[in-house]
Amino acid sequence: MYSKILILRFPKTMVQKPIVCYLVKDYDLTFNILNATVLPRKEGVMVLELSGTRKNFREGVQYLKTEGVHVQNASQEVKHDNKKCTHCGACTAVCPTGALSIQRPEMDIVFDQKKCSVCELCVPACPPRAMEVRPTKNVFFE
Repeated sequence: MYSKILILRFPKTMVQKPIVCYLVKDYDLTFNILNATVLPRKEGVMVLELSGTRKNFREGVQYLKTEGVHVQNASQEVKHDNKKCTHCGACTAVCPTGALSIQRPEMDIVFDQKKCSVCELCVPACPPRAMEVRPTKNVFFE
């Protein structure tokens, strides 16, 4: 069994289509959605673990790409630069996994890397740009 965590970015024209269902039905792949922000008539981002045979995995990823979905290997991590951080808390409001929290009474931002699903929602939410995405290795599906 072959398995990878992928980040899927859907253009607004694709958010209404059952893309992931076709991965199961047509390519015999299984999935576990780790995080998703998919809103009607807007772009969507989904982090999922996709599993199956290597052949089916490659074909499924190719299908996603032909449908206009941007597919990226989650061989990256989010990092918190404490020197840039102003501890405003904006990132904690958008973090769906609780990886970012406010330590009381100091009111400092605490980042727990183990809880992070690499959804990247914190990156644009951070005014001083203290949240960064860094590759852990240069492996992409583009």
